[in-house]
Amino acid sequence: MIGVLITPILTNYLYSHQMWKKKAGKIAWDGKEAAVFNELHKEKDTNTPRMGGIVIWFSSAVIIIGIWLVAKVLPGDIISKLDFLSRSQTWVPLATLILGALAGLIDDYLEVKRSGIISDNGEVRHGRGGLSLRIRLSVVSVIAVTCALWFYFKLDVTGIGLPFGGGEFYLGPLFIILFLLTTLFIYAGGVIDGIDGLSGGVFATMFAAYGGIAFYQQQIDLAAFCATVAGSILAFLWFNIPPARFYMTETGIMGLTITLTIIAFMTDRLGEGYGFLFLPVVALPLVITVLSNIIQVASKKIRGKKVFIVAPLHHHFEAIGWPSYKVTMRYWIISVICAILGITLALVG
Repeated sequence: MIGVLITPILTNYLYSHQMWKKKAGKIAWDGKEAAVFNELHKEKDTNTPRMGGIVIWFSSAVIIIGIWLVAKVLPGDIISKLDFLSRSQTWVPLATLILGALAGLIDDYLEVKRSGIISDNGEVRHGRGGLSLRIRLSVVSVIAVTCALWFYFKLDVTGIGLPFGGGEFYLGPLFIILFLLTTLFIYAGGVIDGIDGLSGGVFATMFAAYGGIAFYQQQIDLAAFCATVAGSILAFLWFNIPPARFYMTETGIMGLTITLTIIAFMTDRLGEGYGFLFLPVVALPLVITVLSNIIQVASKKIRGKKVFIVAPLHHHFEAIGWPSYKVTMRYWIISVICAILGITLALVG
């Protein structure tokens, strides 16, 4: 409800200030124009605002912090039970959600303001105007390493759980490296935010799945946090289904991907579960997205030709003729199946 109520205000601001790219298209990782992608989306990048992810993190923060404040001002049994902002379970994921979102917001703002700059040859630049990939990866890495150090030194987490009676796999200091690499991998999957409604449905399902896993493991505050984020994503999705009123972009993607990784580790040893090993199952759409990019780049460098018409995979399906809504809804179906499978494995494990 909070997300839906704030959307008209956000919409008015984004449209009145024309918070969209001034020229459609993007540049591929190799520095060349992404010709196939640009042809598919030449009419979508402009006139649709970025920064729609504000609906997600702002409404989540209002609910979480708002209930906490009410509990402080009006103490009582009912209010205290509703308060789920706790040091042991939700401080860290809330912090990563907001920090990642604010960093992404800066990137989105610069993307909008710089994309219309006239270059030396008189043309409108349509490369990436926001923060460089190196800076964005650095921000994600700093947040990830800080959280990893907190897990390792403060919470004494030194390994990952092995399901079906396998106990714990001890990693020692390598846990910090695993934490960092996992966060970067999941963040790379954020490029799934490329078709109307796609990322919203996928992320809502993943957070709902981890909410179920946390609830089963009696991590009630964390389960409530996941449910809150899932609800805020559904509010965003209400306005993001075709034709999208706005795009999620980095202010949503950066915070959500980092936080999803945090929750996966929190539902592992801290919850006496196996949240980490089931992350590739629950987040399979993100995994497929990253792997398709890796396969495409490797094939072009080694074989000199592409495997997919365009990467990541969801754009390949568009390129072969699938309507965007068909790609989106089939990804939703896959996400729900993966969520059910992930929860089932967590319960059985």
